[in-house]
Parts: sequence; structure tokens; C-alpha cells
Amino acid sequence: MKLVPLGDRVVLKHLEAETTTKSGIVLPGQEKEKPQQAEVIAVGPGGMVDGKEIKMEVKVGDQVIYSKYSGTEVKLEDEKYVIVKQSDILAIIE
Repeated sequence: MKLVPLGDRVVLKHLEAETTTKSGIVLPGQEKEKPQQAEVIAVGPGGMVDGKEIKMEVKVGDQVIYSKYSGTEVKLEDEKYVIVKQSDILAIIE
């Protein structure tokens, strides 16, 4: 199966959270926050959404930072994904 987003939606896959700090301290599982960095897996077509022209500014393969409490989590074939609106993406990591 494959996720195909509609309108201005983007499918993201979480990037693994760091388990050690830069100084070498190992973080236990419960201390890690939900990661806000993700890789773009699929991008909707954009177009007219709620009467406004939406141009998609992200592309498949981009690494992005998105709003902490946004999106809908889905599980497909043992993989977890988040579907967000493009406006919930805050930045592209270059």
C-alpha cells in the first residue's frame, strides 16, 4: 500500500531521536521528546484549497521541522507516519 496525500497535505516519517548528547550522555527512553524532525515521504498536489491557491514548497526527500502538536499519526505496514498540512511545516533542514 501507498499513502497519497490530497490537497496541501504532506506525509512525513519521523527521524530517529538522538539517544546520546554531544557530550556523550546516554538518554533513557522516557527522557526523549517526540521528535519534530521528519523526512518528507509524499507531497500532495497543492492547487486550490479553501479558495486559495497553494503552491507546494517541499518535495520528497526533504528533511523538515514541523509543529509539535500538529498532524495525524497513521501506521501502515509496521511504519509510523504523520500527515500534516504544509502550513504546519516550519522549516526545511539544508
